Amino acid sequence: MTAPTDIKALEASLKRSVSGEVRFDSYSRAMYSTDASIYQMMPIGVVVPKDGSEVASVISTCAEAGIPILSRGGGTSLAGQTVNYAVVIDYTKYMHNPLEVNAEERWVRTQPGITLDELNHYLRPYDLYYTPDPTTSSRATIGGTIGNNSCGAHSVVYGKTVDHVLELNAILSNGQQVHFQSLPGAALETKFAQNDLEGSIYRDAFRIARENAAELDKRYPTIPRRVSGYNLDALLPTPKGYRGSRKLPSNEHNMASLIVGSEGTMVAVTEAKLNLEPLPKVRGLAILHFNSLVEAMEANIATLPHHPSAVELIDDMVIQRSRESVGFARRLTWVEGNPKAMLLVEFFADSSPELESKIQALREDMQSKRLSYACVVALTPEAQGNAWAIRAGGLGLLMSVKGDTKPLPFVEDTAIAPEQLPQFVKRFDEVVREHDTVAGYYGHASEGCIHIRPMVNIKTQAGLDKLVSIATDISDLVSEFGGVMSGEHGDGIVRGVFTEKMFGSQLYNAFRDVKKSFDPKGIMNPGKIVDCPPITEHLRLGPNYQAWEPPTTLSFAADGGFARAVELCNGVGECRKHLSGVMCPSYMATREEEHSTRGRANALRSVLSGVLPPDDFASKRLYEVMDLCLECKGCKVECPSGVDMAKIKYEFLANYYRQNKVPIRSRMVANIAKINAATKHFGGLGRVILRSALT
Repeated sequence: MTAPTDIKALEASLKRSVSGEVRFDSYSRAMYSTDASIYQMMPIGVVVPKDGSEVASVISTCAEAGIPILSRGGGTSLAGQTVNYAVVIDYTKYMHNPLEVNAEERWVRTQPGITLDELNHYLRPYDLYYTPDPTTSSRATIGGTIGNNSCGAHSVVYGKTVDHVLELNAILSNGQQVHFQSLPGAALETKFAQNDLEGSIYRDAFRIARENAAELDKRYPTIPRRVSGYNLDALLPTPKGYRGSRKLPSNEHNMASLIVGSEGTMVAVTEAKLNLEPLPKVRGLAILHFNSLVEAMEANIATLPHHPSAVELIDDMVIQRSRESVGFARRLTWVEGNPKAMLLVEFFADSSPELESKIQALREDMQSKRLSYACVVALTPEAQGNAWAIRAGGLGLLMSVKGDTKPLPFVEDTAIAPEQLPQFVKRFDEVVREHDTVAGYYGHASEGCIHIRPMVNIKTQAGLDKLVSIATDISDLVSEFGGVMSGEHGDGIVRGVFTEKMFGSQLYNAFRDVKKSFDPKGIMNPGKIVDCPPITEHLRLGPNYQAWEPPTTLSFAADGGFARAVELCNGVGECRKHLSGVMCPSYMATREEEHSTRGRANALRSVLSGVLPPDDFASKRLYEVMDLCLECKGCKVECPSGVDMAKIKYEFLANYYRQNKVPIRSRMVANIAKINAATKHFGGLGRVILRSALT
């Protein structure tokens, strides 16, 4: 543990070298201590740099002090990648600009802090787009997709992020700025000859890949989705499972492909050159309804020969949560009856007749095989938008379940061959039911990556033991089916603990070696992918978690109390979007985590749980956090988990003003009717008073 005096010296040093913000206060640290996972780790401090040179300065300063570094985008990671005892670098406030577009060659250069939706909005006039599209695209950043090797619904067509990263500007663990790109043999030899950290990395990484080539071929499954471990196979002549831009000449290699999916454990990315694809001319949905989950998985296999652009699963738990949501219930215009599972089957086409022909062929195939009891066709943007909104909200909708038993993200990212899904899902469900619980199912059926979330209460020791037992059994099941624990969301902590089990000791040690080559001092997001802490450490909520329940004026009985109303925020970050909807207007204006719904919830929960002093519940600092909430109710409608920050703020203010004086302006607004009535007796003088600068 670093001494407080050293931390103060570090903070002072960073402030001298960064023109952006440097924040080591307890509230900023608390708001960056969680992501969308089950974990919480208090960072050392937060830095918001303005450019790549400042990032290099931060890393150089921290390297000299032996202080860990954590690169963070939208903070939507589900495996604990974006929490650590480290100096957090937040790229989203300033480093969020596209830099150059080449429409003819179909690529874009961009900074890492831009969200996927923002980048594609910028690219729309060029009729091009960046294809990885996780459901968090409204707040997930380009840097985040690179860190996680993100995929999304359309990876059946376009592949993973690694297939579209052409070049990277990055900062090594010693602060050295480097550029990774495709290099032919002669250029590689030049890199090998460099007498610096970059040269050492090139020599070691290629050596480690060659020495483990046979084991990589044996242990890396040939399936559409694998984002577990490191992409060491990218440095071999015939890497497995790569598509798109990764089809390099046999004499060329690109170190950027190894960086993708490394979760910030190797370098900090400051700029990326990305491959783009043409926008589809026409698209439409066939929404298939099923009486069982296994039927849906069998139908999924039958859809693939029709060459869909996406096949996405939604189960009845997601539908039920949508029906109980204020914002999502109105979007369920496409559901017939009470299906146990549904598949959203999307097609791209060059014309409307071609699209209709593809959908009709699928409909007839489903009817002939008696797989689906209903097929709803969605051709208009509004109809398709309604269906995709439910699918995109799946994670948050499941987490809107009231009470302490929640569908948690700890085995929700397994990936196998798509044709094995019917048997795999059946066996998975057996494991879940053997543990006396149920699970929510949704995700990328076309790619064999289904997000499955068992219902567990980890506030009890029995519940936490159940989580560990389920995770262990599922890791056995995944190994049996020749799959991986992560097909999209990455290893982080929650799946990193199984890295050695999944890939064997030889490759695990190879991962350690390549990590050490990039990061000799072990400061780049340590404890992720390899050498992870136990799955039960650093929990946000656990058996020892206790939250103070303040007396309230309003009723929070439906939520289980005020504290649980705050805990509904699971960190998914829907409140950090910029381009659509209402939530969250203050974040849209400031791009500050503190002014997002998630930031406010984190600050409140930290006070209620004792991470911050309980007396702060009536403090000026917490008042500042809550102040820019406009009480617009956008979160209640648009947050998939149903966080009602406006109501929470009402209660906070009631408590705050019981212990602090009510401002004159608040009294005036509260009594505006009486003031207006009184001023009418003064005629013109009353109007002068009301219009005065003081008033």
